[in-house]
Amino acid sequence: MRKLHKKPLIMAAAALALTGTLAVGSAMAYFTTYTTAGGGVTMNMGFTKTIPNETVDKDGKHVTITNTGDYDCFVRVKAFAPMELTYTAPNGGWKAEDDGYWHYEGVLPAGETTPELNISYKFPEGKDKPEEFNIVVIQECTPVLYDENGKPYPDWNHVITTETTEDSKTTE
Repeated sequence: MRKLHKKPLIMAAAALALTGTLAVGSAMAYFTTYTTAGGGVTMNMGFTKTIPNETVDKDGKHVTITNTGDYDCFVRVKAFAPMELTYTAPNGGWKAEDDGYWHYEGVLPAGETTPELNISYKFPEGKDKPEEFNIVVIQECTPVLYDENGKPYPDWNHVITTETTEDSKTTE
C-alpha cells in the first residue's frame, strides 16, 4: 500500500519541478538577453564660408564677397587704413549701418558673389602723405536665420567655435 501513496507524491513533485524550471528559464533569459549595434555614419552638416575678392587700382580697393559655403548667408565689410576712407557701391546692394560695417542688403546665396563695393582713400594735405600704406578689409558672414513668420534675419552675435583637444594643441 505504501507504493500507491508514493506515486502521487512523486508526480506532484515532478510537476512542481517542471513548472519551476519553466519559470527559471524565462527569468534567466530576461536577465541574460542583450543586443549590440555597430557601425557609424559620418554626417556633414555643411558650413557657411565666404571668400573676399580684392583688387586695387588708383581709385582704391574694389571688394566682392563670394559665398563658397553650403548655405545662404549675410555678409558685411569694414575697412581700416591710416587715412580717410570713402565707400561707394556703384551697382547698389550695399548699405552703411550704425555698427561701422557696410552690409550686403540681401541674403547671399551659396555659390553667388556680391556686387562690388569700392573703398577709396584720400591722402591728408601737406607732407604727411605715406609712401606706402595698406587698406585692411575685414569681412564677416553669418548663417541665415528665420523668424516665426519665415522672414530671414542675421544674428551677428552668433559664434561658431571648434573644440580643441589635447592632441591638437602644439607647444613651442
